[in-house]
Amino acid sequence: MADPSSYRPKPGEIPDSPGVYRFRDEHRRVIYVGKAKSLRQRLANYFQDLAGLHPRTRSMVTTAASVEWTVVSTEVEALQLEYSWIKEYDPRFNVKYRDDKSYPYLAVTMSEEYPRVQVMRGHKKKGVRYFGPYAHAWAIRDTVDLLLRVFPVRTCSAGVFKNAARTGRPCLLGYIGKCSAPCVDRVSAEEHRELADEFCDFMTGRTNTYIRRLEKQMGEAAEEMEYERAARLRDDIEALKKAMEKNAVVLADATDADLIAVAEDELEAAVQIFHVRGGRVRGQRGWVTDKVEEITTGALVEHALQQLYGEETGDAVPKEVLVPALPDPVEPVQEWLAGRRGSGVSLRIPQRGDKKALMETVQRNAQQALVLHKTKRASDLTTRSRALEEIADALDLDSAPLRIECYDISHLQGDDVVASMVVFEDGLARKSEYRRFQIKGFAGQDDVRSMHEVITRRFRRYLAEKEKTGEWTDGENAEAPEIDRNGEIVGTGLTEDDGRPKKFAYPPQLVVVDGGAPQVAAARRALDELGIDDIAVCGLAKRLEEVWLPGDDDPVILPRTSEGLYLLQRVRDEAHRFAITYQRTKRSKRFRSSPLDDVPGLGETRKQALLKHFGSLKKLRSATIDQICEVPGIGRKTAETIAVALAQAAPAAPAVNTATGEIMEEEPGTMGSSGEPVTTGAPDERRGQET
Repeated sequence: MADPSSYRPKPGEIPDSPGVYRFRDEHRRVIYVGKAKSLRQRLANYFQDLAGLHPRTRSMVTTAASVEWTVVSTEVEALQLEYSWIKEYDPRFNVKYRDDKSYPYLAVTMSEEYPRVQVMRGHKKKGVRYFGPYAHAWAIRDTVDLLLRVFPVRTCSAGVFKNAARTGRPCLLGYIGKCSAPCVDRVSAEEHRELADEFCDFMTGRTNTYIRRLEKQMGEAAEEMEYERAARLRDDIEALKKAMEKNAVVLADATDADLIAVAEDELEAAVQIFHVRGGRVRGQRGWVTDKVEEITTGALVEHALQQLYGEETGDAVPKEVLVPALPDPVEPVQEWLAGRRGSGVSLRIPQRGDKKALMETVQRNAQQALVLHKTKRASDLTTRSRALEEIADALDLDSAPLRIECYDISHLQGDDVVASMVVFEDGLARKSEYRRFQIKGFAGQDDVRSMHEVITRRFRRYLAEKEKTGEWTDGENAEAPEIDRNGEIVGTGLTEDDGRPKKFAYPPQLVVVDGGAPQVAAARRALDELGIDDIAVCGLAKRLEEVWLPGDDDPVILPRTSEGLYLLQRVRDEAHRFAITYQRTKRSKRFRSSPLDDVPGLGETRKQALLKHFGSLKKLRSATIDQICEVPGIGRKTAETIAVALAQAAPAAPAVNTATGEIMEEEPGTMGSSGEPVTTGAPDERRGQET
């Protein structure tokens, strides 16, 4: 590990001008490339106290052994040079979008004498018009098959074309009318090129012209009683309309735009792009990247723009690019895009209307892509095994932690304090083992004390179950396990009578707490008080993703690309989700509680009838017994009971609009416009059991 002060440039050496800088390691390999409006100010940020640097930045500067820079005239030049160097050096600490496949394009080779329609992947070539990208090659072939009825352009390879020209016989498509057969001179090169131009015009969105033309020809054929020709034209029109349905109109006609959305967490980000041409979605693609450097959403967008348009020119760069966040500063990026296109490019965030609605669709696709990527990553056995081994090495465990339990505390300003316990076995969530806790030992907000209570309660139950199994008895007094007729051990005490595992019968190899050193110390202290010394404890602090161990002054820093850190993060996030879901459920139940709940014999139907009749609990409380009796189904005796219950119950706290801070006049239970009681809170989506 290098000391950044050993290669820090001397004061005054770094120019105060735009430029691009490179960090190199001891082997002279470029490990990071960056650009700056002011090289002096930017590089100074890297050579401050290491404790003040983000862990990812700290890892980069301690890996590097030297830094060098190149001065340029403008920020646009810096952007271009940064892109070139990232492509050339592939630095390990730069964001790199990785794509699990090369997206297919529908390509028309206009540079050839007889243009050919085909599926193409990889780098784009000069003289070829591209449409897409498409998610699947079969989608291209379906579209082409429909369009060849109207635009019979050549689709065969050069070898097939030459062989047909030599033999004087076209291929099968030539015989069935899906190729104009220029190979046997059925059409001239000029006529075939005109067909290719019309094919490209249709694909760029100019569709209505061709449909109107075919409809006119169909009408003329029908008037001349050429019904077979009219039927063929009718089928051609249906084929074009079917091809158009594959790309539904989403924006106004003639709109050319690319929409870019980003979904991210602390470790990874997914980018999705929709290509809209002529108001229709003509292509879709996406990438996933590891966030190996500290980066904002705007910076992720900037890298995505470089990836998309770094090799593009002309119309391949659309007039409008819609993004979720703007790069900072935005002017150089906008100027760079305009230079690639050759005319102005609008780079902005959609605020309203169809474009904002489509951006929300792209955002959902990005979120789904990130979830799918994480699911595939988590389900891979080799990856899970490597993650567990990395955790064992980092925490100095004797073996891989096959069972991990994670705990999190959740509350709302000290109210409804709850905790969650989630279980991962062999790197996968074991949701049947999830548990949730209410904090009972004290009132108020104290995460450290709450953690101590939860760990104590969980492992006290474990010790009680362990004692029931006879594991603590001496060998000569221990009961022999029961053996069934198949030779399998039964009756070990680890299962209930119905065969299900007991709640706390299995101990983990590793306890993870959501928090830093104080929470870890509380968990370790709880285990020590119970005499348990064979279970490891660690904590994962969310802000910097640091792993804390009991008694250590400094955290363990796992590499950002570590599968072990990724697994710990998933465990911690799942515990947080489970805890906050339970906390919201408790809060919503508290908000929905009513003094009417304590009236014996008063069911849900009659409670709703009372609230519907009076409008609120406040008005019901002030009503007389005779007025309560006016409600259908409420007798005098029940009305008297209701009046007594409401008189004895303390008035509920006034409802507060959390958005404005305004105290609302009506109490919880106010009627909505539909006549139904208005309630708050989240639905109960819990799993596991309450303890």
